[in-house]
Amino acid sequence: MQTTQMKSLSLISVFLVGFMMLSVPLMAGETKLVAKPASKEIINDLKKGGFVIYMRHGPTDTSKPDRVPNVDLEDCTTQRPLTEEGRAVSAGVGNAIRKAGIPVGEIIVSPMCRTKETAQAAFGTDFSVNLNLRYSSNFTSDKKLVASKTTLELISRVVEPGTNRVLVAHGPNLMDLMGYFVKPEATVVIFRPMGDKRFEYIASIPPTMWPELLK
Repeated sequence: MQTTQMKSLSLISVFLVGFMMLSVPLMAGETKLVAKPASKEIINDLKKGGFVIYMRHGPTDTSKPDRVPNVDLEDCTTQRPLTEEGRAVSAGVGNAIRKAGIPVGEIIVSPMCRTKETAQAAFGTDFSVNLNLRYSSNFTSDKKLVASKTTLELISRVVEPGTNRVLVAHGPNLMDLMGYFVKPEATVVIFRPMGDKRFEYIASIPPTMWPELLK
């Protein structure tokens, strides 16, 4: 009896924590966030630092899905691969960020091959890998909760002025956290971290939008 009660309390706790995280960035009654296009004013704000830049990995070959449940983080052949176009698009986003004069500090990346290759194409090899940013679509509820808590911490932790934190990860991870599936691939999402598990969604920049913002 006691074991059953403990399990029930554990499930309730998971639900409550998950609900709190999902409700943080959404207004009452909302279930899905609508992307807001960035402006040149936002680019100017990014130059001052203090933001989190969440980049979804570059374009991938969807005809070669992850080999669930046999995905090996050390074997890229078991994962959906980045395409050559994906590398080029990712490099273009990185070049645009540099051209805009946006300062980049710590870069934290999902352990999947497509995210690491995206980060390398866009920003070089000076990044760290966080296992809890892994693609969450096929996770159990418990694992999704861990991934969401990690994403929330990295998006909400305050960034000092003069630099910006970069995360390179996946669409489902933000969907799990805040009801926003980032698309297309290589889109950049801007957040203002506010500390204490709080953040503000600012805007999104699809890869084709950078030339307009850099005029």
